[in-house]
Amino acid sequence: MEVKAERTRRRLIVAGTIALAAMAITAIGFETSRGAAAGPEAASSPHANEYLPSISDLMIATIQPRYDRLRQAEQNGDWEFAAYELGNLRGAFGRLGRAHPTEHDIPFPEMIASVTEQPFKELNGAIPAKDSAAFAKAYADLTEACNSCHQALNHGVIRIR
Repeated sequence: MEVKAERTRRRLIVAGTIALAAMAITAIGFETSRGAAAGPEAASSPHANEYLPSISDLMIATIQPRYDRLRQAEQNGDWEFAAYELGNLRGAFGRLGRAHPTEHDIPFPEMIASVTEQPFKELNGAIPAKDSAAFAKAYADLTEACNSCHQALNHGVIRIR
């Protein structure tokens, strides 16, 4: 049953990613069909920033897959890929904070940094040392940090395990 739930969850992630890509392609096609320039000036068009993915969109499309791949890389003993995914995860959180500078009147980038800083530091130590026990602790700390953020933002129904 767990395998079926995991398969369903992955299909939803893929479907969401495809939907986001389709929206982006549609937006580009719309801009092009209106005769907008394809050069650098197109990036500054008034339509360039119309679509802003929600926090939930970004969590599902960027944070969650990287979080999962980080764990999977460690389980597979692929420490090089774990380091790569940790960098991607950190970058995704940074982009999330820049895209949504405040949430419920809270400076979101600072909130993200405050809950992820210590677990990321621990993971940065565990991965090059290839220390599975330290990784497990740091990963659990990151999971609890994410859950505390969800609680603080009144999204306690979202509980990462």
